[in-house]
Parts: sequence; C-alpha cells; structure tokens
Amino acid sequence: MISFAVTVFLSAFLLFQIQPIIAKMILPWFGGSSSVWSTCLVFFQATLLLGYLYVHLLHEWLPPRRQNVVHCVLLALSLATLPVVADPAWKEAAFEHPTWNVLVVLALAVGMPYLLLSTTGPLMQAWYARSFNSMVPYRLYALSNLASMLALLSYPVLVEPFFPVLEQAWAWSAAYALFVLACFASARQSWQGVSSELERTNTSAEATPRPPLSECLLWVGLAMTASILLLALTRHLTQDVAPVPFLWVLPLSIYLLSFILCFDAPRYYYRPGFLVALPIAFVALDQVVDGVGMPVPVLVTLLSVSLFIFCMVCHGELVRRRPPVRHLTLFYLMLSIGGALGGSFVGLLAPAVFNAYFELPIGLFLCALLVVIVLWREVKPIWRWLLVVALLAYGYRLAGISVDYVEDYRRVLRNFYGQLRVHDVSDEKLGIKRTILHGRINHGEQFISPDYRRRPTAYYCEQSGIGQALLGLASNPPRKIGVLGLGAGTLATYGQPGDEMRMYEINEQVLDVARNDFSYLGDSAARIVPVLGDGRLMLESEAVQNFDLLAIDAFSGDSIPTHLLTIEAMQAYLRHLKSDGVLAVHITNRYLDLRPVVAAAAQQLGMTALIVDLDPDDGDAFCRRSVWALIAQPEPAAKLLKQVKKAERLAPRPGFAVWTDGFSNLLGILK
Repeated sequence: MISFAVTVFLSAFLLFQIQPIIAKMILPWFGGSSSVWSTCLVFFQATLLLGYLYVHLLHEWLPPRRQNVVHCVLLALSLATLPVVADPAWKEAAFEHPTWNVLVVLALAVGMPYLLLSTTGPLMQAWYARSFNSMVPYRLYALSNLASMLALLSYPVLVEPFFPVLEQAWAWSAAYALFVLACFASARQSWQGVSSELERTNTSAEATPRPPLSECLLWVGLAMTASILLLALTRHLTQDVAPVPFLWVLPLSIYLLSFILCFDAPRYYYRPGFLVALPIAFVALDQVVDGVGMPVPVLVTLLSVSLFIFCMVCHGELVRRRPPVRHLTLFYLMLSIGGALGGSFVGLLAPAVFNAYFELPIGLFLCALLVVIVLWREVKPIWRWLLVVALLAYGYRLAGISVDYVEDYRRVLRNFYGQLRVHDVSDEKLGIKRTILHGRINHGEQFISPDYRRRPTAYYCEQSGIGQALLGLASNPPRKIGVLGLGAGTLATYGQPGDEMRMYEINEQVLDVARNDFSYLGDSAARIVPVLGDGRLMLESEAVQNFDLLAIDAFSGDSIPTHLLTIEAMQAYLRHLKSDGVLAVHITNRYLDLRPVVAAAAQQLGMTALIVDLDPDDGDAFCRRSVWALIAQPEPAAKLLKQVKKAERLAPRPGFAVWTDGFSNLLGILK
C-alpha cells in the first residue's frame, strides 16, 4: 500500500513541478508573453488526456500482468529522454506561429516523461483496487492533487529563488528516475496481487452497467467548464490585475484544492451551501467581467473565492456522479477530455477566433447551464421554470457585457500576445486623445489635433528620463537610436532629419496599429526602420548597430519579460552601443521594483546606472508617472547626471543576486 502512495505522490509532484520549470525555460524564446503559460497548460492538459486514454485502453484490452509489463517497458524507455531540457535551436523559429512552436518544443523536451507521469494516477488506482479489493482507490486521487498543489506552491518560494533553471531541470530528471523505481515496486506488488484476484469471481464487477452517454457528456461538461474558468480567470489575474507570474500558481492551486476536498472526502462539498453561494459568486464576479475597477487586493480575493466556488460545484457534482471502480478509468478519461477541451478553447481557439476575451462570459454561462441541467430532475416543475428564467436573464446580462468589450473602441484586436484596443477620448482643451491599450495597460497615447500631434506624451514626454536623454544627445545628425517595444511609436517624435530609428516589435498587430491609427511614425523626421521579432533575439543575430541610445520599453504591459533584464541581455545591448552611448530601460511598474535588477546588472558590467522618477503635476495632460533607468559608462553617466533633471545614482541592493538567463527571482522584487 505504501508503494502505491509513494508512487502517486511522486508522480503528481513531478507532474506539476515540471510545468513552471519548462515554462520558465522557454518563456524568453516567445517574448515573455503570459500566453506562453496558457499554451503550456493546453499542452499539459492534452498530454494528460493521452495518458488517461492510454490507461483506459490498457485497462480494457490487456490482462493484468501484461499491463504491468507494457507500462514498465515504457517507463524504462522514457529514461532515455532525460534530462528534460528544451533545445535552444528552437529560439530562432519561435517567432513564427508561436502557439504551435510552444507545443512542439514542449513535446520534444518533456513529452515522454510527462505522458507517463500523467498515466500514474488512474493506473495506480486501478492496480490498487486490484491488489486491495476492499480499499477505496479514489483517495489516491486526492493524494495526487495534494502533491500537485505542494509542487506548485513550493516552486516560487523554495525552488525559483535559489536554483538556476538548468539545475532545476537536472534535479527534476533525477527525481523522475526515482519515480520510475517506485513505479516498478508498485507494479511488482500489483503482479503479486493478480493470483488472488483471479480466484475471486468478477461477476459483480463485470455486471456493473456501463455509464450512459448522457452521463459521460455531463462529466465532460463539468470538467470542461472548470477548466475554462480556471484559464480565463488566470488570464484576468496575470494580465489585467497584476502582471506577475506568481499569480499563475494561485488559481491553479485553488483548482487543485477543490479536487482534493471533493475526492478525499465528499462531505466537504456541502451541496446546499455551495449552490446558494453560486449565484452570489455570479453576481459578484459580474463587476469584474464588466470591467469595473476596484482595489487590487479586493479584486484578487473576489476572483479567488469565486473560482473556488465554481470549481467546488463542478468537481463536487462530478464526485456525486462517479461510477463504480469497474469504470474508474472511463471516468478519468472523461475528466481529462473535458479539461483538454476547456484548455484548448481558451488557449488555442479563443485567441484565433475572438477579438476580445469572450471566453470568461462563455465559461460563466456554461457553469450556470450545467447547474440547471444537474438540478432539472431533482426539483419540482415550478422551480425548473424559475431556473430557466434566471438562466436566460443571466445569459442576456453576459451577452450585454460581451458587446461592451468591443463597443465604443476604434479598433479591437487579439492574438497570441494579447488584446489590443484603440480608444478615443475627447478633451475640452486639447481635443481628441487616442490611446492604445494592451489589456488595461496604457501603451501610448496621442492628441490628434495638428497643434499637439507631434508632442510626445505619457511615459515619453520631454520631462521623462527617456525624453531628457534623447533631447540631450548630440544634435549633429546622423544619430542612430534603437527602441525595443513600439507601442504607439511615441519616441519617433524625437527623431531629427538624418537620424535612423530602429523599432523592434514582436507583435505585428502593434506595428499595424502604430502605422494606421497613430501618426508618430509617419510624422517623424527620422528614417524609421521597423524590425518585427523579439527585440533581444533580433539584436543577438544582427551586426553591431552602434546606437547612440537604445531604449528598452517592454515592461508596462501584461507580463514582465525577464529575459530582457538578464546580464546576458544587457551584454547584448551594450554590444550595439557606442562607447559613449546610453542604455535607457523603462521600469515603470505598479507591482514590481525593477531597480535592484538593473542596478546589479550595471554594477557587474562596470557601468553606472541613474534613475529618473517623474511624478508629474495633476494638471499635466502630456506626462504620466514614469521611472527610467539610464545606464552608461562612468564618464558619459557623469555628464547625464548634470544634464538630466531629477536624475540620481542608482545604488545596488546589498546581497541582490544578478539575474541571468537561468536565474531570476520575481518574488524578491515584489513591492
């Protein structure tokens, strides 16, 4: 019995520990977008489905001892695929079709081990039921979810802050080898239990009727709805609320906690209480779906509690309908199909089909619909019609909110890198102000009036760190300026005749919006050279550019691209700077303090870092709060310190570890 518990615990822990490890490893190759995590979850759910299908077919088609042999052979073969390290050769191809490339990279790096880990839960339960006929195997499923949650919670606290990602991958590979040995021990015990099993009559088990198709579809629907809401609310947390990867862990842990509570002890799903709480959660979350602003702690709490209620209802109803042990593998197969369908809908289909985040209203409506279906036969006719009326009213409300997502915007676009919206607001004195939004984050704005259209605004106004640095450059052209992160193209206003400005942008939709909805690029006196692709990867592959100034402006969006702040990234930037050139890094952020990251890198490279923190007056229509770090050789930095108003030397934080491509610790810079 102990060998089964150890095997299940190890498999589940490794199954969820590899997710942040491999995601962190490949995140820089795909522009640091939060969509990488969503796509990773699609891969993990799809692989889980294949694993459960394998277990179901193995259980249905092969006699017990052949199951042991086949599975042990595959486990032994999987050891040849270690260590689980992604091939860096994929970096150059990552930009084209990023979604599919993420899936391919994951399949090659962790496909075989992850597939076999995913089979362990249902397979060990089936073997366990065979070896200990009187025991209930479903508690092993709760144990696996507990291990999964421990793996997720331990990663940002105990693993990421202390170990480079390659060391994490090698340690995980060693632990996987131990898991294989534990699985061999469980297979041996299962083998020994076969003889006694054959002596028993299986009449009762074989006579157990197969669950009807309608019941299987209900299992799929409940699992799919929970998966849709998990991913949709995760996207909301990581993009619109707080762009920190730690919030990937929070909703997934809540999701797993609901599994633990429901499967370990069904009494935790107090049905009347959760069914009463469900409409309250719908109403409370209505404010979030509608885009109403509220304090971040309140918003995070509201989303977390609502997700817990949704998952408890979906998973609680699943447990109420779980079949006898004879059909255990079919039950888990249906659960995995639902999870994969939900993940594919949010991670693959929605970005390709929708121009806004419609998946959250859809998931909420599906949850309400399934509750009506579940209760339909259990309530009196009068209550049935009341449920239908309430469902239709809620659907009408969600449809109205979905229309609001796209109404009153000049343009609404969406792809792998997120959602873009172009919004016009009228100002009584200055006329129309046009803004480009990534999620809810302002990525640039322009006054359309001919009197103000060439004036830099927001984080790039003349009083900002980047504005003063550009104005202070030698005025004799030609000057060469590089910019990573285009936004509305505001920095193009600083271009002079004869200058060349190379604008690096990973999202082609941003380039399209900057060209067609804003006039900064077209009005610039400089020669604008757009370069489509991840800025760092493009710079690493280009010949030396000899920039007078290179601006890194990719930090005010939905996620923090940590690969643009590592020591290796800084070395790549400095290779393209003139000896007296300036590296300007935009580190404005509500949730993370990036100053120690920049200061530590500058110190290690023998450079001097200055900080310019602009907090404009309330009536300033052209400037927004901005924080820019200016990095240069000591002599040019001394000149900048005199030229740039409010510039101060940026001192390194004692004991702060320099970020590298293999190590970064976001937990250490939370505000």
